[in-house]
Amino acid sequence: MTKTSTKRKLQSSADEKRLTSSVVELNLSTSRSLFKSLDLNGDGFIIKSDLINSLEQRGILPDDIRISETIKKLSPLSDADKIDQHLFHEVISQNLTLIERSLKGDLIIPDFITFSDIVTDIYEAVRPNQGGAVADYIPQLARVNPENYAISICTVDGQRLSLGNHDVSYCVQSTCKPINYCIAMEKNGEKKVHQHVGREPSGRGFNELTLNKDGLPHNPMINAGAIMSCALIHPELDVSERFDKVMSFWQAMSGDVRPGFNNAVYLSERQTADRNYALGYFMREKNAFPENTDLHEILEFYFQCCSIELTAGAHANVAATLANGGICPATGSRVMSAETAKCCLSLMYSCGMYDFSGEFAFSVGLPAKSGVSGSLILVIPGVCGITIWSPRLDEYGNSVRAVDISQRLVDRLNFHIYDSLITDSNKHDPLLQKNEEKLKGVMVANYAASQGDLNEIKNLDARGLDIDVADYDGRTPLHVAAAEGHINIIEFFIETKRNLSPRDRWGATPLEDAKQGKHTSIVELLQSHTNH
Repeated sequence: MTKTSTKRKLQSSADEKRLTSSVVELNLSTSRSLFKSLDLNGDGFIIKSDLINSLEQRGILPDDIRISETIKKLSPLSDADKIDQHLFHEVISQNLTLIERSLKGDLIIPDFITFSDIVTDIYEAVRPNQGGAVADYIPQLARVNPENYAISICTVDGQRLSLGNHDVSYCVQSTCKPINYCIAMEKNGEKKVHQHVGREPSGRGFNELTLNKDGLPHNPMINAGAIMSCALIHPELDVSERFDKVMSFWQAMSGDVRPGFNNAVYLSERQTADRNYALGYFMREKNAFPENTDLHEILEFYFQCCSIELTAGAHANVAATLANGGICPATGSRVMSAETAKCCLSLMYSCGMYDFSGEFAFSVGLPAKSGVSGSLILVIPGVCGITIWSPRLDEYGNSVRAVDISQRLVDRLNFHIYDSLITDSNKHDPLLQKNEEKLKGVMVANYAASQGDLNEIKNLDARGLDIDVADYDGRTPLHVAAAEGHINIIEFFIETKRNLSPRDRWGATPLEDAKQGKHTSIVELLQSHTNH
């Protein structure tokens, strides 16, 4: 080895050591900062529940595999054991990035407490809704307890909330259709898949004997299209191997939770399959299937897919993987391409709720897929996946409570796909920091006051914004209007009996601002309505 190469090697080693030292120091600094945020009493220690509760409030639960090392290190400690700054760093060091993002409010839903409260309110408000009836055309489904009721949410950052019977397994039924479509797309590509299945809403029942003008199923979200998707899933394999591929795909989407299989439902499906067989023969007559398709084998495979079981919690992870562009939030693994996820969500949006799809797209405005077991997956792209389970169905085959919850969610939260077009919406935006929404409103009010825009001030007031509230500098819309000489804004504040003498951080009142700006009319008006 030459002197030059030896020198370069030593220099590289020194650089690596400096970099490692810098990273260690940065991590120590970060953990010190996080420790101080938890040490509210400033006595130099916290206890185990301080950290766990803080993470739970932000949607990061103790069974999250991404903080498993931290939970493992905490497990020997009792609730009374003190954790000092040094031990705290040791406990969180392997999961530092996620814990830092959580405690600093840098996850997709920063104020998870308020979001959870809203979802819980909606969940409880819908509980008394006992409309509809359990599906009875499949005998095993008719035996399900109609009082089962659950909602689970998983965000693209892995924040989770679950209420009700979220840990009870149920059959996915038709919510397997978008998943099978994704598997077919990953295996064959868009062009090949849509040579055999259309992508238009049918406007008909989910199991109706109808095909499109080309003799193909209308879309993959109804029975005929779902059977066709099954024919496109690893045709080179036998049925058992195909089903293993499907189960592994579900496991990857659900955060490495292996789904179950309900053999009784599978047998029940087979015994009541006349309509599905009729659809299969109809498609075979039209030469819709790929070459060498064994119809009976494909139908058996389809019944198996409908009989997959999992909990609402795991199902929410599946929906969140779609919301996250094909990456499972729980594991960080890419399960499908973003292009596949986009195509699937497009079809769920237009076709996912059977012949209620158009109404659902209009009123809820989100991709969704329902199943006759009473399950519904709802996807807010880039934000979260939601699963609702309640077995009573409406006339279209959709869960009554699930549809009710979906509609109430978009009434309270700006989740409708076109809510971004509405600038004066009074819906809660869960993507904003806890105080960001209020401060954003203050900035809008102050700007309107600076322009003398009385209509906007009235509009903000009508929406419930406190237009007396101040910005960081203590400046209110009244301060701004007085300084700029907009007497119409001042008159409105007087008419609505507002505080006319707020003080900013420098102690100035609106009257003093008006005097400084030499706005005589405003000075006289304010003096006549204050004690100055």
